Amino acid sequence: MKICISATGNNLNSTLDPRFGRAEYFLIVDDKGELVKVIKNTGIQAMRGAGITAAQIVAKEKVNVVITGNIGPNASMVLNDSGTRIFLGSPTMKVRDILREYQRGKLQEITKPMPCRSGFRPGPGQRRRGFRGRGWGRR
Repeated sequence: MKICISATGNNLNSTLDPRFGRAEYFLIVDDKGELVKVIKNTGIQAMRGAGITAAQIVAKEKVNVVITGNIGPNASMVLNDSGTRIFLGSPTMKVRDILREYQRGKLQEITKPMPCRSGFRPGPGQRRRGFRGRGWGRR
């Protein structure tokens, strides 16, 4: 069995990266907890579709399980179509500890796509174009 964990670093002492599509690394681990492969997420720089790109990278590795902090509906669909199960872990925990929690059956499995959180919200001083000439923030 191959398990993929989104991580902030390239080893088992790294913390779980809460963003699947924009995760720094994907750590591939076997069912014994041994690190098999480290993948630098090349989709992290994508303007759009980072989740889909990340899911395709992971699906090519033929992993059985993905553990992450959050995953969008498009990435979730790609992984589900490849037969990969998705579990949620706590972003404050180290990958090594997350793996133990998974092995003990304590992680929540995601069976439906999570709501998308990638909507654009302008910050102060920025205007949203295309909204009948009205913008959020200062003019």
